[in-house]
Amino acid sequence: MRRFFLFLFIFASLLNGQAQKRQFRGAWIQAVNGQFQGMSRDEMQRTLTHQLDVLQQDGVNAIIFQVRPECDALYESRLEPWSRFLTGVQGRAPYPLWDPLAWMTEQCHKRGMEIHAWINPYRAKTKGTTQLASGHVAVQHPERTFSYDNQIILNPALKENRDYICRVVQDIVSRYDIDGLHIDDYFYPYPAPGQTIPDQQYYESNRQGFSNIGDWRRNHVSLFVQQLSEVIHQCKPWMKFGISPFGIYRNLSSDPVNGSATKGLQNYDDLYADVILWVNNGWVDYCVPQIYWQIGHPTADYATLIKWWDKHAANRPLYIGEDVERTVKFADPQNPDSHQLPAKHRLHQQMSHVNGTVLWYAKAVVDNVGNYGTILRNNYWKFPALQPLMPFIDSKAPKKPRKLKVVETSDGPVLFWQGRKAKNWGDEVTQYVVYRFGKGEKIDLQQETHIVGVSRQNFMKLPYKDGQERYVYIVTALDRMSNESKGSKIKIKI
Repeated sequence: MRRFFLFLFIFASLLNGQAQKRQFRGAWIQAVNGQFQGMSRDEMQRTLTHQLDVLQQDGVNAIIFQVRPECDALYESRLEPWSRFLTGVQGRAPYPLWDPLAWMTEQCHKRGMEIHAWINPYRAKTKGTTQLASGHVAVQHPERTFSYDNQIILNPALKENRDYICRVVQDIVSRYDIDGLHIDDYFYPYPAPGQTIPDQQYYESNRQGFSNIGDWRRNHVSLFVQQLSEVIHQCKPWMKFGISPFGIYRNLSSDPVNGSATKGLQNYDDLYADVILWVNNGWVDYCVPQIYWQIGHPTADYATLIKWWDKHAANRPLYIGEDVERTVKFADPQNPDSHQLPAKHRLHQQMSHVNGTVLWYAKAVVDNVGNYGTILRNNYWKFPALQPLMPFIDSKAPKKPRKLKVVETSDGPVLFWQGRKAKNWGDEVTQYVVYRFGKGEKIDLQQETHIVGVSRQNFMKLPYKDGQERYVYIVTALDRMSNESKGSKIKIKI
């Protein structure tokens, strides 16, 4: 009975929330946890199909899919070996041969979702890997790596490694119709007790004008991020380059001016990642800080951190990385009968620059831990959302669709329209938005509640009622950057 009332409370709280027409609603699908390891092609496709179907119903509009956990590949690469997280043995091709990234790209786009290929740049071997393939970069060039905490890391100080990672990314971006390239929070390795990063000799031999090794390391990572951004956008100007850094930039104890009131690990000081520099210089197109803690955490309070990132990382679209299991595990400090999803959602609404969420991780949503997925589906993400705009890449809207008509089929009425031919990538239409308005309703395309659906096709099946209701349908076109055209209108009685 208590669970029932808890759910009613959460449900009522959510009804007070407001959706947004433009919102990044992402979910990370990871491979490094071994969830696909050793699966047959058909098993993995069934698993991913189920996950994508449920996530689509829950309102997710972007998938961040891990394709390179340790200088390996969950795609058909000419540069790196097949991942053991796919086949069980690094270097062993899947049988029958298939390409998970190509398949996922097709499946996501079919569902109206973006897909962002997620790579780990520097990690060459995880703790659990015992054997590397003969063609692996750490086997071919051990002099370009160092060992740390039972891992192997590509040394960020070496230009050869920056060039190599950029070549791998260029290969992915050029061959796959993905929407974004995503890197996570592993730069220099997370500190391990009693261990020292073995790069002092490199620093002493070439200080490059830096008086301390911390600044020297940060400079190398920043050079890499800038170079990677340039390579991605030179290859495809519309490609979105995003990063999901650790949730704390710096503590007040390290930076009394710009630090947060926290006491945890720091991007800047411990991972040598100057994320705010990258955001302010426009080297990344979106930022997803991993604020995985709960409201009221003693050393990394969620409320403190979302406000800090909203203030300091506004120069690029800002989305928040949410831990699903931790959100439903902890009670709202202001309301012990509720878990923290409603309170976190209210904080999102209060922020001036937060315009999206990425869920850690997809399987927890699919498993509906703490009714998280149900609440998204029925409330927060009930209506479709378009992707946030990125005018710094492109701000020109495409031309509107034309020649709308309804065709009666054996399966019911179908609305058809025609798109316009594109002269360049900025004009290319990738999706269409269909709105519906009833009798007496004001035509307002800013209201997401009127969106019937988003389609990559030039048609959409319409819900048939009794043939007596008259509706106005409006179709708009979206380009690669989700710039929206003016609408074309048709009146229909269905």
